[in-house]
Amino acid sequence: MRKLASEPLLHFLLLGAIIFIAHRLVSGGVDEPRRIVVTQGQIASMTIGFSRTWQRPPTSAELEGLIQDKVREEVYYREAMRMGLDRDDTIIRRRLRQKLEFVTNDIAALDEPTDAELAAYLNAHVDLFRVERRMTFSQVYLSPEKHGDRLAQDVAQLLVQLRQKGRDADPSSFGDPFLLERRLEAAPAGEIAKQFGEKFAASLGGLPVGQWHGPVESGYGVHLVFVEERTAGRVPELAEVRDAVHREWTNDRRLESNEKLFQDWLRHYVVTVERPETAEAGETFATAR
Repeated sequence: MRKLASEPLLHFLLLGAIIFIAHRLVSGGVDEPRRIVVTQGQIASMTIGFSRTWQRPPTSAELEGLIQDKVREEVYYREAMRMGLDRDDTIIRRRLRQKLEFVTNDIAALDEPTDAELAAYLNAHVDLFRVERRMTFSQVYLSPEKHGDRLAQDVAQLLVQLRQKGRDADPSSFGDPFLLERRLEAAPAGEIAKQFGEKFAASLGGLPVGQWHGPVESGYGVHLVFVEERTAGRVPELAEVRDAVHREWTNDRRLESNEKLFQDWLRHYVVTVERPETAEAGETFATAR
């Protein structure tokens, strides 16, 4: 008996029996079959999906294949979840977060704003919807590298010629080659700043209309400029930008709704952030709630 008690095989059998008995006790002694139901609605959905793809309804064999594949998918899914394969998987976690955000987005989208709410939103966010100042102008470019020390003198001489021509001057007939357009019509101030630089756009805003002026500096060099027309920026009426205001209002409501829901959920958790010690602080930050 002493020899038998020391046998590893006996130990293994006893351990297996203990695990089996414990499992039966926990499960109530009955190994309930797991239930999978393929509903009529799911079958109809599979039929519609097949028909859209192949432009015909599935045959009986094809439909049976779709049903069996659905069962196989459900079994694999449940077994993967039972084994915990969804845990610590970045792709699955991101996908689940994305699906939950879609749900909360749909909830936030249920409300439609009134005109009064949209008008209030417009007034509170005028910078988002402000109609930019626009300018129609012509410009003649002079390259500092090409003109060197004579740049100031050449600019002055060219300015005299352009002022003699006035509005009739053809910008392409003067100055040095330049990649950007010689004339821009009703260009927004922001677009002008992107092309020529903030300094150039700001200078353009202060020039008198109807005469050649310069030099005006840009990131490329210097320019002589003729401003034909300038339209001041303004805050538009709601009717002009209603779609844009509605879009931004809806997006803000969505973000607010998502954040409120997240904060409601977060209250049920205790979050501990184990930060590494820093050389300066020499301490570990603990719980945030």
